[in-house]
Amino acid sequence: MDVVDRVTRSRMMSGIRGKDTKPELAVRRFLHAHGYRFRLHRRDLPGKQDIVLPRLKVCIFVHGCFWHRHTGCKYAVLPKTRVDFWTEKLESNADRDRKVMQELGSNGWCVFTVWECELKNPEEALCTLLERLKTLE
Repeated sequence: MDVVDRVTRSRMMSGIRGKDTKPELAVRRFLHAHGYRFRLHRRDLPGKQDIVLPRLKVCIFVHGCFWHRHTGCKYAVLPKTRVDFWTEKLESNADRDRKVMQELGSNGWCVFTVWECELKNPEEALCTLLERLKTLE
C-alpha cells in the first residue's frame, strides 16, 4: 500500500528529471573546475550518456541508484506496490545499461559510472574519478 494517493504519487513521479540532475551538475562543475571540457548527451553515440570527454574518448554516466539498480546499495530498494511492474522496469533499465556500456566499449570508448550514493561523499568519489581520468591523458 502506498503512503500517498495516486494523484500525489503521479505528481511526484512526473517531477523526476532525466537530465541536469543535482548529481550530474555536481560532476560537471567538478570536471569543469579541473580543466576538463566536455559535451553533454551526444546523440551520435549509443545510449544517453551524461558527460562525454571526446578528447579522451570517455563517456561518464551519472546513475541514480534506484533507477539503475546499484547492486548492494541501500537506495536500490524495490517498491512494495506493483512489484511485477517495477521488477520488469528496473531490470530492463539495468539490461539496457549493460548493452550500452558494452557497445561503447567495443567502439573504443572508456565508460565510467558515478553512482548517486557515491556523491553523498563527493570529495572521495570525484577525486577517484579525477585519478581515473588522469591515467587516460
